[in-house]
Amino acid sequence: MTPGGTPGAPGVVVVTGVGRYLGAHVAARLAADPRIERVIGVDSTAPGPELTDLLAGVERIRLDLDSLGGLLLDLDVDAVVHLALVSAPDGQHGGRAAMKEQNVIGTMQLLAACQRAPRLRKLVVRSSTAAYGVSFRDPAVFTEETEPREVPRGGFGRDILDIEGYVRGFRRRRPDVTATVLRFAPFIGSTADTTLTRYFSQPVVPTVFGRDPRLQFVHFDDALEVLHRTVAEDHPGTYNVAGPGVLSLSQAIRRAGRVAMPVLEPGLAGVAAIARSLGFGRYGLDQVDLFVHGRVVDTSRLEREYGFTPRSTAAAFDDFIHAHHGGVVVTRDQLATAEQLVLESIRQVRDAVRERS
Repeated sequence: MTPGGTPGAPGVVVVTGVGRYLGAHVAARLAADPRIERVIGVDSTAPGPELTDLLAGVERIRLDLDSLGGLLLDLDVDAVVHLALVSAPDGQHGGRAAMKEQNVIGTMQLLAACQRAPRLRKLVVRSSTAAYGVSFRDPAVFTEETEPREVPRGGFGRDILDIEGYVRGFRRRRPDVTATVLRFAPFIGSTADTTLTRYFSQPVVPTVFGRDPRLQFVHFDDALEVLHRTVAEDHPGTYNVAGPGVLSLSQAIRRAGRVAMPVLEPGLAGVAAIARSLGFGRYGLDQVDLFVHGRVVDTSRLEREYGFTPRSTAAAFDDFIHAHHGGVVVTRDQLATAEQLVLESIRQVRDAVRERS
């Protein structure tokens, strides 16, 4: 039995990335669990004012991941929850280079610190279904054993493959540690603010001409539940975490009450650039490829081992719609820009037809 007093429940837990939305909510939820004695939140930046009250029960330390080793030793940490990942490059904060430094190098440093912590008994690592990549040769459904058919084009997908490779090495070196990797589908829900939710919040949603990919989401609250159970219980291994069922992109756009704007695949990058200029979020190759090929994963292992089934993809998406209904106001300039994008996409399709004929 661990110091937390419950089989599987650790006494002292470190959560990385508490300056961000996901990390803050996970840390706060663990701190409210009486089975866990102490929760320490670590991040290189301070949380925003909207998260300060949420973290009232969490001990916070501003620390880079390369300095984590001493903390794990000094505080006799039992469990580490690694959530400090960046899913999209931010040009204002170092772009792709800074993203890779945080995701890949940061995880290497964290695992090195965990390897030297003799008391450590549990490691939980946030991953993503982006680990499977996207390809026209993909299977209809990915299981945890499915290998990617192609290396992902996007930086986040490649980072995830590196991170999971380092975790496999850690498992070989520290077989005494219960290591869990959670491959999350894209988050959605009433409170989630992600690249995906910003994409579906646009009044005109760019899509790829001739493509209607199948998509899966996981409700943010269900992601919190899975993370909480992973820390409080013992679930070694790798798990897909997604809502059962699928939505096609066209179905999702209709449910959201938006207008689809089909463009040729090479033109989607240009549309994404204009969307960024309008303040609708950051889109990289990871997102573009998802909207071309889609991705569906099998969650039977999660449901069997955890005894928990997340709400369906459709239900999670509907919760997002209800929370954001009418929340986007389109200015005259934004509408004019969207109209120009539609006209440009029509021109591209006509030019492509002429070239083939």
